[in-house]
Amino acid sequence: MLKIQDIHCRYDTTSVVNGVSFHVHNGDICSLLGPSGCGKTTILRAIAGFQPLHKGQILLNEQTLSRPGMQLPPEQRHIGMVFQDYALFPHLNVIDNIRFGLKKLPHKEQQQRVRRLLSLVRLDGVEKRYPHELSGGQQQRIALARALAPNPQLLLMDEPFSNLDAELRKKLSLEVRDILKELGISAILVTHDQHEAFAFSDQVGLLHGGHLQQWDTPFNLYHEPTNRIVADFIGEGCFLPGLIGTESNTVNTELGALIGNRAYPWPTGTPVDVLLRPDDIVLSDFGGLRATVERKIFSGSATVYTLRLPTGSVVEALLPSHRDFQLGETVQISTELEHLIAFAQEGANFEHAPRPHSGAA
Repeated sequence: MLKIQDIHCRYDTTSVVNGVSFHVHNGDICSLLGPSGCGKTTILRAIAGFQPLHKGQILLNEQTLSRPGMQLPPEQRHIGMVFQDYALFPHLNVIDNIRFGLKKLPHKEQQQRVRRLLSLVRLDGVEKRYPHELSGGQQQRIALARALAPNPQLLLMDEPFSNLDAELRKKLSLEVRDILKELGISAILVTHDQHEAFAFSDQVGLLHGGHLQQWDTPFNLYHEPTNRIVADFIGEGCFLPGLIGTESNTVNTELGALIGNRAYPWPTGTPVDVLLRPDDIVLSDFGGLRATVERKIFSGSATVYTLRLPTGSVVEALLPSHRDFQLGETVQISTELEHLIAFAQEGANFEHAPRPHSGAA
């Protein structure tokens, strides 16, 4: 439905988006994820029609929205937008805020659509209130209803939950996802919060330095990062040094020979760094490697332990909270992993981990 083709954006002479391409299918909910200044909001503004392109093009249902020298006005794009600060009109009540973009429709149809949207966002009974009389979560729901009122083909959301407390933010983002899925509306969320992006999205694009590092499912971003930037930004974990074994899918490490779901093209003995997630490390009652507890973070159902290995290397382990290990205590650990991600160490002239072969376990 939406095609972003090799777009470049600049502010004066400063390049902020460089050669970004991705596409969004009908009904897909996607996120642009990354740190501040990575270009994600600029891409959203370009899709909305507020930012010109220096190169490339944007198409929606095969209609060109933007290319260098041509920019369809925002009001002609059939795109809805929800802003970080809600951008509700303070002098208008809830009904008038929602039907602001429906002035061309008959009055009766406006009323019907407003009632339906109020029910959809679960705010029946607040029709006559003004924005200052609503909570943050209620204001965000009204902003969503207003954006959905004109039946947009695509909804853009610029960090819409960032002003809410953590619990409400999580709850509301899931409710918004359910609403969008029910309506079959495609959406793109801009966020710096990977947990929010993972819970909200079918596809996530990780941006860094104006470049799209990976456009993939949340599962693949976590388990199959294409480069170190993605591996460092997504999730938790540590890099453990190792050497490519005699078998091309094996890496020899301090924790033993790790067998992965891919064949590496590197020669035997190539020094690599293996990405180990906290859920890759398990306790071993017999025959495991001894490690010392250096730090622990309790989260209720689980505890994340930072463990020092005999060589001085560090790994993290996500363990059930029923067993409470103390700082300085020694535990025995081993690995249980299905996705082995290795990157050649600096100087080995290999930058990326190969993707798993089709049909790999």
